[in-house]
Amino acid sequence: MAKNSYIGELFAEFLGTMILILFGVGVVAQVVTTPDGSLGDHDSIAWAWGFGVMFGVYVAGRISGAHINPAVTIALAAFQGFPWRKVLPYSLAQTAGAFVAALIVRFVYADLIAKVDPEHTIASQGIFSTLPGNGVDGVGIPTAFFDQIVGTAILVFVIFALVNARNNPPLANTAPFMIGLLVVGIGMAWGANAGYAINPARDFGPRLASFITGYETAWLDQNGVVYFWLPIVAPIIGGLIGGGLFQLLVNRYIPSEDVATPVGRDVPQ
Repeated sequence: MAKNSYIGELFAEFLGTMILILFGVGVVAQVVTTPDGSLGDHDSIAWAWGFGVMFGVYVAGRISGAHINPAVTIALAAFQGFPWRKVLPYSLAQTAGAFVAALIVRFVYADLIAKVDPEHTIASQGIFSTLPGNGVDGVGIPTAFFDQIVGTAILVFVIFALVNARNNPPLANTAPFMIGLLVVGIGMAWGANAGYAINPARDFGPRLASFITGYETAWLDQNGVVYFWLPIVAPIIGGLIGGGLFQLLVNRYIPSEDVATPVGRDVPQ
């Protein structure tokens, strides 16, 4: 099989997203199932999600560019020349990786989840999928929607800056580390309103895994409102806004040094 073949790219996106979710959903499961706080809190969640992104990018970056996020893939296609014909396959591979990883977490943490929430209710649903206000009433759908647009716009805008070869980016082997720190920062600053999904695959894959393993309310929020669509639609809009703003406000003013801007394969999540 040819090196960096298309199938290899899809496997890379699958595995990179799988690593992301194993760390991200895994840390939330640990925190939720140890309510005394002895094994973690919000900070450990933010850091583990960042580590998951970093390691996922290291796994997949050389082969596929490690988008590991459909919102990033779509933004790359819109503004960086990534082939549109690859957008759906990449997105499906990312979602499949998130789904499989969530099933692993669901199996490994099954006993502890049953202990703290034997009926598999909204109390532990947040292990797998995001909710407005992280499951606490007071945050409306419009606020959660705008929050996800802003968070994903920040994500894509800064990623485009970090990987642009004309923008004095970090050394290639440190870019995944910087992107991981970016996600940590977003989690610490933009996690209250909607749980900072900022990634349709990250939310939908685990949400589906929770639904088929006993969470009957997986598609709803804590008030019974259909919610699963929001962490899909809003991040895509946010990614397009972030990518567009980078092109408009930064990329066009970077001096040309006869170095091409990365276009997809070299652009990680």
